[in-house]
Amino acid sequence: MTFFKRSENQHQRRQWMGALCGLALCLSASSWAQGVYPTKNIRVINPWPPGGPADIVARPIFAKLSERLGQPIVIENRAGANGVIGSAIVAKAPADGYTLLFSHVGPIAISPSMQKDFPYNSEKDFQPVTQIVSAPTVLLVRADMPVKTFQELIAYAKQRPGKLSYGSVGPGSTTHLAGEMLQIAAGIDILHVPYKGAAPVLTDLIGGQIDMAFINISGAIPNIESGRLRGLAVSTLKRSSLLPQLPAIAEVYAGYEVNSWYGLMAPAATPKAIVARLQTEVAQILKLPEIAQVLRTGGFDAEGTSPEAYGAKIKDDLMRWSAVLKSTGLAINP
Repeated sequence: MTFFKRSENQHQRRQWMGALCGLALCLSASSWAQGVYPTKNIRVINPWPPGGPADIVARPIFAKLSERLGQPIVIENRAGANGVIGSAIVAKAPADGYTLLFSHVGPIAISPSMQKDFPYNSEKDFQPVTQIVSAPTVLLVRADMPVKTFQELIAYAKQRPGKLSYGSVGPGSTTHLAGEMLQIAAGIDILHVPYKGAAPVLTDLIGGQIDMAFINISGAIPNIESGRLRGLAVSTLKRSSLLPQLPAIAEVYAGYEVNSWYGLMAPAATPKAIVARLQTEVAQILKLPEIAQVLRTGGFDAEGTSPEAYGAKIKDDLMRWSAVLKSTGLAINP
């Protein structure tokens, strides 16, 4: 009987020691991330040219992140191949938290289905940190089109198959694929007219050469407020805080989403403590009033999601865009 009690006590002690060791390891990892990382410059690869929409988000946020981490953050613009070149650099970088990717839906979720011999796997070669912002587009129509609501537009288009046209900033762009997704969801037939940039799309839409277009919200708002164009809906799953009066297309066609999000990613196998530190800091930065104002002016909605939620978002977008690209014949990779 005495032997049994001693054995039971020893077993309990071993359980307690194991639990304490596990707690110590967790605290050690956390304190390491808080107290040791970072110890040198951090490089953030922005896979887009300087001066564009990506810089509107990246520069103020990473300036604040540099202050909070106590180390310089150097943003490198490594543009090319629709964001793929810069993204590939991070995919092959050491997983130590000192090379990060300012990620975007294009090179992460769309391009993998459009290019042969793709240089990375978006799910296996990266560790999601956080989705920083959502970037809705707005479905705009000519001011003289006899429709006032999104549902009226769909009914109008169904009565005129192949007669209405929509502009985009180019084949394979989110503004192009938004129209393709709408055709699939609503069962309508509209003509795609590609342009080289948003400015000529807006010019021809205002001039009546095309009937509708999906335009970045920052470019849409002035034209809606002036009455030159009419906004009917937004392309994100939920309404935008910038145009709350406009419904999300997903309110009519469940699951419809075109979101030109930006986020933060690291190479796969980056320590979880570093990922958690970065996510926490960025999420807090997004709540600062001055950052919120910059984002709103640029047409972005702040997110700050968890690594798990961002990973799930990427997985869903990969599947969604692959299906859309296959339906349009643009997909090359399965």
